[in-house]
This record gives sequence, structure tokens and C-alpha cells, in this order.
Amino acid sequence: MSHKQLTGAQILIQALADQGVDTIFGYPGGAVLPIYDVIFQQNRIRHILSRQEGGSVHAAEGYARSTGKVGVVLVTSGPGATNAVTGLLDAMMDSIPLVCISGQVPTHLIGNDAFQEADTTGITRPCTKHNYLVKDANDLARVVHEAFYVARSGRPGPVLIDLPKDVAMGLGDYLAPGKIKHKSYRPTVKGDISAIKEAVKMLSSAKRPIVYAGGGVVNSGPGASTILTNLVRLTGVPITTTLMGLGIFPGDDPLSLGMLGMHGTYEANMAMHDCDVMVCIGARFDDRVTGRLDAFSPGSRKIHIDIDPSSINKSIAVDLPIVGDVGHVLEDFLKIWKTSQAAMNEKALKSWWKQIDKWRDRQCLRYNLDDTIIKPQYAIQRLYELTRKQSKEVYVSTEVGQHQMWAAQYFKFDRPNRWMTSGGLGTMGYGLPAALGVQVAHPKALVVDIAGEASIQMNIQEMATLVQYRLPVKIFILNNQYMGMVRQWQELLHGGRYSESYMESLPDFVKLAEAFGAHGVRAEKMADLDGAIAEMLATEGPVIADICVDEKENCFPMIPSGAAHNEMLFGPDDTSAKPISEEGMVLV
Repeated sequence: MSHKQLTGAQILIQALADQGVDTIFGYPGGAVLPIYDVIFQQNRIRHILSRQEGGSVHAAEGYARSTGKVGVVLVTSGPGATNAVTGLLDAMMDSIPLVCISGQVPTHLIGNDAFQEADTTGITRPCTKHNYLVKDANDLARVVHEAFYVARSGRPGPVLIDLPKDVAMGLGDYLAPGKIKHKSYRPTVKGDISAIKEAVKMLSSAKRPIVYAGGGVVNSGPGASTILTNLVRLTGVPITTTLMGLGIFPGDDPLSLGMLGMHGTYEANMAMHDCDVMVCIGARFDDRVTGRLDAFSPGSRKIHIDIDPSSINKSIAVDLPIVGDVGHVLEDFLKIWKTSQAAMNEKALKSWWKQIDKWRDRQCLRYNLDDTIIKPQYAIQRLYELTRKQSKEVYVSTEVGQHQMWAAQYFKFDRPNRWMTSGGLGTMGYGLPAALGVQVAHPKALVVDIAGEASIQMNIQEMATLVQYRLPVKIFILNNQYMGMVRQWQELLHGGRYSESYMESLPDFVKLAEAFGAHGVRAEKMADLDGAIAEMLATEGPVIADICVDEKENCFPMIPSGAAHNEMLFGPDDTSAKPISEEGMVLV
């Protein structure tokens, strides 16, 4: 008796189910209608209909980042696939595991400029970890299982499967995941023990140590964050985190120096500049972190722990590379530290903390309150303080701009996977669909998108998705009527010539919320703020909170482009900072 073959569409859905997928974010079109027909006939996997494919990918990113699972996207051919490109590159830059299935015209039409045809594999090759063009239904199960393995293994990232319509409709055999093994991709997971022992020796000999940790700790899983926290508390070494690493160590812990980099804290950046041993864990020495390369931490010996060997020595030469999953490496590091009875130089460490406390005394995140107008920093602080009183789990996404940096500075995260933001690509319009994906994954949680009035309009159509699926996401807009970060750079670097950064003809966000079937609330002065936040949090469904903030407030501290960590600007009244040229370079 011969076994029953399945259509390509059936094979795809079966493979997704066997990979543990419970949600697909997508948008239908002609090339993927066979797949949508199979989705209709099953109830194992839920489909969330976005309003644009870019929103689908960002929603899958939010889902993946908040759960640690692989996010799944389904888009049609041609414009469906090209609309997904920005989200795929965003996931690539921030190491988010995704599998995107794109429809394609039938195989015999590929290359004929057929209706809604695009060279999807060619277009997405630079912005995915790997991609596939499937030409035979018998290959589809293997490709899907391989795609999930590649997406989640090593340094995570997006994988695309381009599926022609005739393959989706053709017949083929199904293979279960256990029968598939990738031929060549075997990321190194365990670190070299001799290198880890050397790292222990280097750290214990340090007089001015610092731990610099990033999103790789999040990607390794919650256990990595716990081990890192235990190690830092055992050694008493100061720790700073990247934008993508917020939450891997409690933000309110005395050992935390906060975020580092362009809009990081003074104490974090100065400690990075003056340290003698740096332990970089799951970060990639991004240009927004390093500042001027030839002036980056000039007197330190550097240890770099990362699962991606291509990230090591890419921009900063290090003294001791350790390739491996940071969770495994940190576990071995902690064991060796304890068994070897390693210890820090307590006298030197105490002196180092004394210096760090002097930098902290600068109070670089201090700002001037004004009773007549809402300061954006204060709005974030109050949001943080009032959400802490909630019994629900709190997840925060952001759009991109000043509000994103203020959220990173003033919202203190104490757990990983609670912070969703576009770091590497800096994608405006990321926050709302990302929050949508988080809310789908965590239906009982409080999910807040901290937004700007410019960024939120990039994907505002996803409000309809929130309402359709009854997703109670709260959108907290810091409305300063400008593309705030653009205006700030124009003020500081381009002589105050505000070219196309003023947001004229803004919608009434309260009425806009109501038009979508959601709730809107506005705060225009300090006395309104707490009440607006309380109303937002008490409302059961989706809410847009329009918080009218100081139009002229800039985000400080700030390392100008081309400057070193010890060349920070602290605000408009800072007379100690060196002047900046209109090219953004510090004038010595």
C-alpha cells in the first residue's frame, strides 16, 4: 500500500506545526493562496493578519524577541516580499530568529517578468542569514526544518524560503524534523576551556575591570542572564550593557552603570574608556558603542566572548577571543572562578569604584523640571514608576528616535526579553507592530509601545490589527511635533537649520484612536500626566496616549559622531564640552 503524498502547502503547514509554531504573521496574495487555503482547514496554527507586510515581519520580531522562539512570517510574491525586506534586515542586524515564507510565481515563469514576480532570493541574500528557492515539493520539508535550525542556531537571524506557486500545489513526501540534519552548519557552542581559564586569570588580575554585555546574552536564553548576574555579583565588577542588552542585568542594581555608547551614561562611558580589563560578552563593538575607534578604551586588555566568529576582531582588535554560546561560556567561567578560588584585588577594586562614584556624582541623566510643560524624561519616569505597580508582566517596545533613547535611559529593566527595540538598523515604525507581536505571545501581559509622533505614523495602520484581534497594546507617544533626533542633530551640527524635521499637519491622535475603534487620551501639561497614564493603564483595549512634551528638549548625554567616550556633551549649558564642527567632529 503506497503512502499518501501531500501538497507543498500541506507539507509546509505540517512542518511548521512540527517545529512548534503556534502563530504566523502575514498577508495573503495570489502566489500564496494555496497555503492560505490549508491554513483555513486547520486549527493548530493561528494566523495574524497585519495591514502591511513590513508590519508582519516586525510583529514576528516582537514575538521572537519576547519568547526566544522563531518568529514566522508569510508573504506573497513581488511587492509582498519586497515590503518584508526592511524587517528582514532589521532582524539580521539585531540577531532575531525568523523564518519568512515568500510566495513566488510558478517555476516555469521565473525570469519572465511575470505578474508580481521579483528575484526574492537575490534581493534578500544580503539581508538574511540564509535563503532558499524551493523547486520541488519533495525538498520542502527538509528546507523548512533546515531553515528553523539555521535561524535559531549560532548567532540567530532571519531565513527566507521562496516558494513557487506550482510547488505549493504540487505533491511530495513529508519528512519529520528528526530525519533532517544540516550537512555543514555546526556553530561552536562550548568555549575553549584553556581560553576561559586565561580569561579568569585576566579578570582577577585587573585593577579597573568592566563587563560590557549585549544582546547575545538575551539570545542565549534566560539562564545566561542569571549566570551573568551571579558572576557580576560574585566578583563585584561594574557592568554596562548595550541598547540591545537592557534587562540582562537588573537596571537598578548598584553594580550596573546603565547603558553605554552615544546616549549612554557618563559613568559607563568613562569606565569603558579608563578600564584596564574589559570583558565583552555577546556584543559586537558597534560604532554607536565604540565612538572613535583609535580612542576606544586605549589602555585595556580585551576579552571577547561571542558565538559568531566573524564578529571577533571585526572592528576592535581583542587580546583574548572566546568563540561559543555565551551561556555555556559563562557557566564554565563561573565554575572555574569558584574552583580556582580566584578573587579580585579588593583594594584596587574599591579604588576603582570610588572613581566610578565620582563620575556618577555628575548625575548625567539629571534634567530641569518645568511646571508648565511636560519633560519627556519625566514622562518616561512616571510611566516606569506607575507600570511597576501593575501586577502584570510589563513588556516595552519603542519606535526609533529621541523617545527610544529616553526609554533606554529612564525605564529600568530587570529581566531579559522585556525590551523590544530596533538597534542596528534603527527602523522607524518598528515599535507598534513589534508590540503587537509581543501581545499575541503574552496575552495577559501589559505591553507598551513608547513612540514618537513621527515614527508611529510609519506603521499606524497596524492599529486596525490590534482592534481586530482585541490586543490591548498601549501606545505612549512623546509628541514634540518634530522628528526629534533629526532636529537635535540639525541644532547641534547644522547651525539650527531645521530642514524638513518639523511635523506639520499632525493628526489628532485621540480622534485617530477612536477612528480605529480604540481609546485615546491626551496630556498637555504636567498636571494631566499621571491621570493620562492611569487612564491608559486602566483601559482594557488598545490605547493611544498623546503626551505633549517640550518641543525643544534634547537627548543628553551625547557622544558626537567621531568623538571618544571621554568627549561627551551634557546639555545646552555644558561649557566643558569641546565644540563640534558641522561635520559632527569634535574640534580639538
